[in-house]
Amino acid sequence: KVEEVLTDGRRIITFRNGTKKEISADKKMTTISFYNGDVKKIMPDQRVIYYYADAQTTHTAYPEGLEVLQFPNNQIEKHYPDGTQEIVFPDHTVKCLYSDGFEETFFPDGTIVKVEKNGDKLVVFSNGQKDFHTAQFKRREYPDGTVKTVYCNGRQETKYLSGRVRIKDEEGNIILDKK
Repeated sequence: KVEEVLTDGRRIITFRNGTKKEISADKKMTTISFYNGDVKKIMPDQRVIYYYADAQTTHTAYPEGLEVLQFPNNQIEKHYPDGTQEIVFPDHTVKCLYSDGFEETFFPDGTIVKVEKNGDKLVVFSNGQKDFHTAQFKRREYPDGTVKTVYCNGRQETKYLSGRVRIKDEEGNIILDKK
């Protein structure tokens, strides 16, 4: 290895494989430029910023435990110390994954999807419509008060705000239409 001390006080250490380590004059910042193009910076505030050249991805680790990944397609992932993850996709969709297994996704059009650990799903559309998906049924609630449920056996039940109830069997035949 070769070590240089520059007139401004910086030290540059060059290793045989081409990796260079630069230490600031005040010794508070270190930059390591690896032979493969990767760059690791240790900042004065103890953040560690690592740039992966091949993947064109930046990984920033904060002293309090937060880690942020920035991908070349502009996707950003935040990994929190409590296990929570937040992913911001290029289209501005935001997905939150919680350590207890709960998930929330916020779409740019205002749609929100919530998924419980057991797989039950709630979709809230920007027009006020709601979908509930469970292993037993799928139910849609319309803004006008109509509720349509499709059970796993194929039976359909529609309840209207007027009190009307219509039930169809798995083949779509009406078996009850109470007005």
